[in-house]
Amino acid sequence: MSEKSNASALVLGLSIFLGLATLGYLLGDAALSVKELERSVKVKGLSEREYPADIVIWPIQFIAADNNLQTLYNTLEESTGKITSFLKKHQIKASDISSNPPTITDKSAQRYGNSAPALFRYSAVQTVTVYSNEIDTVRLAMGVLAELGKEGIVFNSDDYEARPEYIFTRLNEVKPIMIEEATRKARAVALKFAQDSQSRLGKIKRASQGQFSINARDKSTPHMKRVRVVSTVEYYLSD
Repeated sequence: MSEKSNASALVLGLSIFLGLATLGYLLGDAALSVKELERSVKVKGLSEREYPADIVIWPIQFIAADNNLQTLYNTLEESTGKITSFLKKHQIKASDISSNPPTITDKSAQRYGNSAPALFRYSAVQTVTVYSNEIDTVRLAMGVLAELGKEGIVFNSDDYEARPEYIFTRLNEVKPIMIEEATRKARAVALKFAQDSQSRLGKIKRASQGQFSINARDKSTPHMKRVRVVSTVEYYLSD
């Protein structure tokens, strides 16, 4: 009876050993297969294009000063009228022109200690703004704005807020073609890598679209915009 029990235990032990060995082999083979699938290459593709801006915001800021507040307001109103007439004369539509209320400073309310009195008690800053999609027309007017200086209007062109701003609003129109180009360039890089490593390029493992950036081409041509995007794509590799 004891010998039969020992024999059964031996057979059971061998069976378990063989089963575990077979299972270990299968798991090892599966691990190797998974490892092969994990071979991949991550590449980047760049798409960069230039487009003209389609909106210009041109703040025309001027300053005036006087000791009489009513006279100052009259001067501001007169200068605003001259600027508006000038813009219309240069083919800028009236609907594209607007003006903000002036900012008035009373110098007598800002005197401290024994400082000398200001030459003019009141000073003002007034802004006439052009918002237009006719970029070329507006830029032509910008080039001859100095004509108004001869009429006594003092422009505040050094102020950062008085600088023209150019906007590109057609990003959604160009996105598809630029993403396609960036992805195509990324695939070309991946194919070259696969060839050099004697591998085959497989399916996409993961991909991410970079952020679109829009910047002026350079300081001299802010109306030309450089649109840029980088796509990152990871491909599977196989032998």
